[in-house]
Amino acid sequence: MSATTSSRSDEGSPALAPLSAEEEAVMRALGRFLLVMPRALDSDLMREQRMSASEYSVLRHLSETPGQLMRMSELATACDMSLSGMTRLAAKLESLGYLRRIRCQEDARGANAVLTEKGLARLREAWPTHLASVRRHIFDHLGELDLDRLAAAFNAMASDA
Repeated sequence: MSATTSSRSDEGSPALAPLSAEEEAVMRALGRFLLVMPRALDSDLMREQRMSASEYSVLRHLSETPGQLMRMSELATACDMSLSGMTRLAAKLESLGYLRRIRCQEDARGANAVLTEKGLARLREAWPTHLASVRRHIFDHLGELDLDRLAAAFNAMASDA
């Protein structure tokens, strides 16, 4: 519904005010950003590092955890992937020597992913490409925006979802 279209209320529901032109512009821009940006970041990594953004994300998450170890289900959630998708990706990264999968000591049914030295080295090799991509595609466009407020707003929106 556009800013010029009126909203109707269902029986018993209060009518919602339509978006202002500025609010609608933000929603459209955000929608485009959410579609385009992951592809742009992935494309840069693929072109320069022959590594997908998903692969980078797995290595990054593992590098940031104590012992560089995460339960596979937690890693899947952190990377916004299904468990079966994470299992396939972990198998690929394991075949490249970037991580190992080991049985979870607390629950024999579960598995943990552990970052290897080779995986950490590969992450460090890809990091400058990712950093340059993030700067070029995102931060170079934000100018003097208050980044603390922007991060707080994004976190609040994510918490409400």
